[in-house]
Amino acid sequence: MKYKLSASIGAMAMALTGVAKAQVDTITVTAQKREENVQDVPIAISAFDGQSLQERAITSVAGLSNITPNVSLDAGTPFSGDPAVISAYIRGIGANDFAFNIDPGVGVYLDGVYLARSIGANQDLLDVERIEVLKGPQGTLFGRNTIGGAISIVTHEPGDEFSFSGDVTTGSFELLQVRGTVDIPLSDSLKSSVSFSMKDSRGYMKRMPYPGFENYNVEPIQSMRAAIYGNEGDYEGGIDAKNARVKLLYDNGGPFRATLSGDYSFSKQSQLANKVIATNGAVFAGTYNCAIEGIQPLPGDMSCGGGPPPIAYNGGIGGLNWVADLPALFGVNTDMDPNNDRLPYDDRFVTDDIDTTYANGNNVARLENYGVHLTLDFDLAENAAVKSISAYRHLDWDVGMDLDGSPLNFLHTSFTTDQWQFSQELQFTGSFLEDRVRYVFGGYYFVEEGDLHDYVTFAEGLLQVDGPNYLKTKNYAAFGQIDFDVTEWLTITAGGRYTHEKKQFEGAQSDRNGLNYKIAQQFGDPNCLTLVPTISEACRIAQGFPVSGEPLRYYVDGLQEKTFDDFSPKVSVQVKPADGLMVYGSYSQGYRTGGWTTRLSNPLPTAPDFDEEEATSWEVGFKSTFADNRILLNAAAFTTKYEGIQLNFQQGVSPTVQNAGDARIKGLEVETVFAPGNGFSVNASVGLIDAEYTDVLGPAQVAANPLQGGIFPGADLPKTPDFQFNVSPRFEFNPGNGATVILLADYTHTSSMWNDTERTFLLERPATDILNLSATYREPDGRWYVTVGGTNLTDERYLTTGQAQIAGGQIYGTYSRPAEWYARLGVDF
Repeated sequence: MKYKLSASIGAMAMALTGVAKAQVDTITVTAQKREENVQDVPIAISAFDGQSLQERAITSVAGLSNITPNVSLDAGTPFSGDPAVISAYIRGIGANDFAFNIDPGVGVYLDGVYLARSIGANQDLLDVERIEVLKGPQGTLFGRNTIGGAISIVTHEPGDEFSFSGDVTTGSFELLQVRGTVDIPLSDSLKSSVSFSMKDSRGYMKRMPYPGFENYNVEPIQSMRAAIYGNEGDYEGGIDAKNARVKLLYDNGGPFRATLSGDYSFSKQSQLANKVIATNGAVFAGTYNCAIEGIQPLPGDMSCGGGPPPIAYNGGIGGLNWVADLPALFGVNTDMDPNNDRLPYDDRFVTDDIDTTYANGNNVARLENYGVHLTLDFDLAENAAVKSISAYRHLDWDVGMDLDGSPLNFLHTSFTTDQWQFSQELQFTGSFLEDRVRYVFGGYYFVEEGDLHDYVTFAEGLLQVDGPNYLKTKNYAAFGQIDFDVTEWLTITAGGRYTHEKKQFEGAQSDRNGLNYKIAQQFGDPNCLTLVPTISEACRIAQGFPVSGEPLRYYVDGLQEKTFDDFSPKVSVQVKPADGLMVYGSYSQGYRTGGWTTRLSNPLPTAPDFDEEEATSWEVGFKSTFADNRILLNAAAFTTKYEGIQLNFQQGVSPTVQNAGDARIKGLEVETVFAPGNGFSVNASVGLIDAEYTDVLGPAQVAANPLQGGIFPGADLPKTPDFQFNVSPRFEFNPGNGATVILLADYTHTSSMWNDTERTFLLERPATDILNLSATYREPDGRWYVTVGGTNLTDERYLTTGQAQIAGGQIYGTYSRPAEWYARLGVDF
């Protein structure tokens, strides 16, 4: 049996302001829609307060990955181009895409409001009070798409007195960050807070001019369609983001309270750093190279050694074509002259330095994201209350990437998304029988609508994807949970959520170069001999294009609809055999709705769809504090049956979503905090997990390509490392003048993991050892402090995401940030 060990600081690792008293301070969470000590909640939770996050230099959701057990969070997904997109996995379940048709498998919540898109979900942690990471299916109380778990971000509440806290940080790569939060009481019953941040840093991957490029003829990027054109400097991986949040809190001490908040973020920065790791001549690269040399290629041969003409072009979910007379297929001048001025595409663009590239195309990621939330609380009686959460959110996203690492237009992607969502939730909470019975009931309504428009250029225009997509979702749900204290030491919990969801979708993916028709013409198809000025209906029908009057459109016409219904139950038993010890066992289910594959590169007669996925999880664990509250020790063991797994598979040049099969996931997590006194404490955690397929879609998913391992029964799930260990010693002391010094180390070892579904060997993430250090000096009155520190001091460089675009001609990925230093000056008054 293969195990996975995962480690982190855990639910108890944060709130250590009282370590000088030789006690571990636990945190209050709202994982069950009411305030509770984290040690009393029968759920595996990792929670962190704002001070802990700042000490560890964690400024975004993705930064939690190293300090949270069995959680994998990466900034960016394949070809997303933006670190604001999150790839989130908890206990082997999640999603590694940003497309509108793919719902996340881990729900991210901001002040109780679900963020429907992975775009923008890698939130900047501005004015955070705490973060709760709930592991395992959370469908009962958290709802949509929490099949793997939920990440709940709770922001700062306005205070009763005027106060200001802020800091300025500088560091590697010309970093400048400014943050601040001010509390402004407006009256005895009305309080407000304003928070802001600005972060600017140049990238760490350098764009270099290709030597002798001026001697070649290459079309400008504007000759190919794109969602956005732009080049934000000579580096990739830069940051230029601004955020703001305003809160108003009304509370006159009576039964009614109201919180109105608005947040806004804007970024326009360079693309996610992208490195070409290898090139491949199997299809597009070989076809292009041989065309500009005037030689027919051998299959899979980039050297154009002559031979028979066919080279396979498998462009998508269906269809197989053979390239014959190559020059006529391109939108560029492939004149059959081996001495022409065209630049080939091959390994000459793979540089020796992982932080350099010859890319010169689009280099921009633009995101505008904002929302308004209104929360109303009303105490119906001493032990009964109702809460309403109303929220509207909107995002506008444009990104343009050069993925081919060359001055050619060989793999350029760009996307634009315009999405809005509205949600309304009602929660009724209370208790009776002298608080022996506690309940949560409620209803939930959610609607989102928007579009994602893809533009992808392959091989100097050999294939020019133009893919507008429209989606609308409506979700209705009713949920409830009851906790019953049978005795002082025995509690039984039962709950569930019924969900009804309706989705609508229309795709209009097309190829602006008409590659299929050109191939048909070259093979002498009598229906397609004349393609100019128009493509005849006979030719369209013969080539299988489904829409009359739109001969370039791959997707069928019309609005597609799918309806889903689900009931997700939860049952748990909690036993308290002694003070400071709680033992629990639980059964829960999670659910994620299906949808449609949007990315086609060959026509299909129907809209390809995928079904829902389900997870059924059993968990046992305990939570304990002992040794006069100097030691906190929590553990959880779990097993999950994961069915209908939704994963991206590379079909030719198209990453398409399919139900990959089923899996079995099981593991163990142990988290601890030890605070012996004298200002010293240690946070650590360790776990075991084994996540592997038990059934797969079919033998076609076992890769025939020697570059990939493929998937098969017994293969590991992606983004799920086998071993992870975290330990964080912290020492706080007084140097003798009344000031405070805090020394912190944070070390994480993570074993290797697969970054993609097909398990591409060159994209495998190796085992890593990450070390962060920081030292803080806070002056005696606590008015100001200085922190100096470093992240990834071992300079571990590993791939966080990537894609094997083998048919397109390259394997590429994003390397982690190198070792960095920072210095921060902060004030509190």
